[in-house]
Amino acid sequence: MRKLFFFCLVVFYSSCTLKEQDKTNAQPYFDLDSYFKAEAQRLSKANLQINKTVKVNGQSEAKNIKITNWEKEFESFISANINKASWKGSFKAQKDSNKTTYVTQNEKIPVKKVEIVYRKNKIYGIKIFISNTNRLYTSKDSLTYYPDSLYQIKKLQQIKLMDSKTYQITGKF
Repeated sequence: MRKLFFFCLVVFYSSCTLKEQDKTNAQPYFDLDSYFKAEAQRLSKANLQINKTVKVNGQSEAKNIKITNWEKEFESFISANINKASWKGSFKAQKDSNKTTYVTQNEKIPVKKVEIVYRKNKIYGIKIFISNTNRLYTSKDSLTYYPDSLYQIKKLQQIKLMDSKTYQITGKF
């Protein structure tokens, strides 16, 4: 009887501990990683042809192509995930009826702002602003995504003693 009671107590305690761990592992901010991986799967299944334009320092080239690896195409969006354990509590969330904005003033965090715009309770658009600065290098990125419409990556790079470079990738569905 005593062994049964002890066993039940251990099982009860471990189930409570698991529930507490689940609560602490919950994502405090919008989960960009999961969202863009799900979008990558959805778009891979759709097998769409898009018009992709790449512009480097004003010189552009456009092609109609099928993206074979959407997860790689969304790599910049996925890597902007603000739910890193070391960033917990670093973002301030501002919510209104159709937009949620996450902002940080922490200089060590490159992702400065994430905006998620909703229409009819669905994601209408996502904008991400990234800034990396050190003594030798400055980089500013803006990432924009409108489901089934457009994605765009703009990047400005400035390396000391060199000319600045601008990159822009735009995909239109």
